[in-house]
Amino acid sequence: MLSIRPRVAELAFQLYTRPLHPELFETFRTRTVQRGGYTLRMDITNCGHVLTWRYEGLTLTEICTSAHQSLPTKRRIMAYQIKGRRSDQFECHGGIRYQTSFQLEGVSNKLFRMCQRELCNDERKVGLVHEFDSSGRVHMGAVSYMNAETRNRSVFIQAFHTFPDDNAIVKTETYFRLPG
Repeated sequence: MLSIRPRVAELAFQLYTRPLHPELFETFRTRTVQRGGYTLRMDITNCGHVLTWRYEGLTLTEICTSAHQSLPTKRRIMAYQIKGRRSDQFECHGGIRYQTSFQLEGVSNKLFRMCQRELCNDERKVGLVHEFDSSGRVHMGAVSYMNAETRNRSVFIQAFHTFPDDNAIVKTETYFRLPG
């Protein structure tokens, strides 16, 4: 399957208090983690990622995708265009906390190539990686990397999505925390 990433100009970041249908996204890599009563599913998609976190009947779904993608608005509690840097948080019933920060960073061609190589070539990586095909404009394809550091009461997820046509990198950091 050909996997080319779209341009970075119209990316969106959204959070829902519900699951979203997997058919809404073109998924290339998936990993599911269960620990301390919660379940986390990480999906690398053509535009970025989908995180689905579940605990005792509560579902939070974080999406980094194209702003042009048709998605439901029901129970969407955050919606931002990915530009610059932003942080936000949300507290659910029972003291469950969600916290995120994301940024879109344009970098020099040299720094972009160095970051791209590091994401692709580090054998010590324990996360989820997908290398996309080249769009044809530049020689290299995009890369997505996600990693989850799990604890019994929390999980911390880092994601990096590269966009070679724009020499841009989207970085996200997300925490899901149980009370106590």
